[in-house]
Amino acid sequence: MAPSASSNILVLLCILLAIIFAESQHQQLKLTLTHTLSPSHFTSTHHVLKSTCTRSAARHRRLRPRSATQVSLPLSPGSDYTLSLSLGTDPPQTLSVYMDTGSDLVWFPCSPFQCILCDGKYPPGAAAATLNVSASTRVPCQSRACSATHSTDSSSDLCAIAGCPLDSIEMSDCFRFSCPPFYYAYGDGSLVARLHNNSLTMATGSGEPPIMHNFTFGCAHSALAEPVGVAGFGRGELSLPAQLANLSPELGNQFSYCLVTHSFDSTKIRQPSPLILGRASPSGPINNFIYTPMLDNPKYPYFYIVGLEAISVGGLRIPAPKSLSRVDRYGNGGVVVDSGTTFTMLPSKLFNSVVSELDRRVGRFYKRATDIEEKTGLSPCYCCSNGATNMVMAVPTLSLQFAGTGNGSSSGVVLPKRNYFYEFLDGGDGVGKGKRFGCLMVMNGGDEGEDGGGPGATLGNYQQQGFEVVYDLERRRVGFAKRRCASLWDNGDHR
Repeated sequence: MAPSASSNILVLLCILLAIIFAESQHQQLKLTLTHTLSPSHFTSTHHVLKSTCTRSAARHRRLRPRSATQVSLPLSPGSDYTLSLSLGTDPPQTLSVYMDTGSDLVWFPCSPFQCILCDGKYPPGAAAATLNVSASTRVPCQSRACSATHSTDSSSDLCAIAGCPLDSIEMSDCFRFSCPPFYYAYGDGSLVARLHNNSLTMATGSGEPPIMHNFTFGCAHSALAEPVGVAGFGRGELSLPAQLANLSPELGNQFSYCLVTHSFDSTKIRQPSPLILGRASPSGPINNFIYTPMLDNPKYPYFYIVGLEAISVGGLRIPAPKSLSRVDRYGNGGVVVDSGTTFTMLPSKLFNSVVSELDRRVGRFYKRATDIEEKTGLSPCYCCSNGATNMVMAVPTLSLQFAGTGNGSSSGVVLPKRNYFYEFLDGGDGVGKGKRFGCLMVMNGGDEGEDGGGPGATLGNYQQQGFEVVYDLERRRVGFAKRRCASLWDNGDHR
């Protein structure tokens, strides 16, 4: 019997619904990341490099406590990239906050706000912006969010502190009592805040921006050396991706960013970089990511840590210390993939081996510039006189060989030379008579165990330029793929 017209329509309708459902499982949001450096910072190359080295070293040291009794803290907030978030709807209040994969809390400075030791810590154009939370709702003491913030499983203790009567505590009837204020410390700063709920809107640059209702965030009225709020993207239930995953798993279980290559060029550094929430459609080009598994850390559960097996300099494979390929039960080892540290930090032995091979190749043609090393904090640096511009030709390739890649990527993640070797002019009289110098943009992170343990190395954002770095929280892996980052604004099917 020939199929009826109605059955054909039903089949077509089912196919159409299946297509719509499949596409709905691959939603994406694209947010704008803005670098905090401005052209006004480029009055001196030495100053920019020296201050960046100092910040990178300080952030790396903060994740390695000096004694076994010191409390493990999130990294000091990354101060390189910001994004804009809006709270409330009538009217919305928009603030720029640091995007930070090294912490797990979203918080804002709230009016009235007092910040101690904050002079000189505001990014360009970010005056003391604060949030009015009169329309926000405080989070109850017996909520899971309150327990998570206070690092305790007992909501009864928190409700007792909040003043809830004993009979109400026994009946779990303390919803009228707010979560007590909490203390949150970074490596070099701290704050006291309360938990609030409100609607959070993320500006996507196109279309109607999505709204996350009942979003939980910290509202700080006092802080030490932390004047700007933070959007924590680390591994924790109050981080922005985790809360987004509760609303939409497809959006919250994976995010990536692609940092536009700037190489400290003042004309490029303010170009927007895409932060992408969610998965791309599988109909796009073939997946060319190199993935490495995330490693769990019992002491630093909010870090994204991966294993590193070796670094190849030219044709020489330099094995990494065993501690960089795993994390022990005390939280020592592994490499933190970090959005907030600028330069990659390596343990001394591995760093010295890399420098030795680099110097063997580059030092044959160019003289070490020890005075530039002292001025910038970078090492090694080389001098190329007479304005020659081909120093990079002598620089060998450098690749990172991560643990467990398992996709035939024996060459590892090959870095563009501009990601680890920086050339610049210095001196002269402004008529082209200056000398050209080049420096390695990787730093010595100190001896393993020197600061009491912790993660052994940090992969900084300077080395991540020109790569889409994906954090696949569902499959517990981090991936790297070379990209023209600016093109991702127009290209949705890139994975």
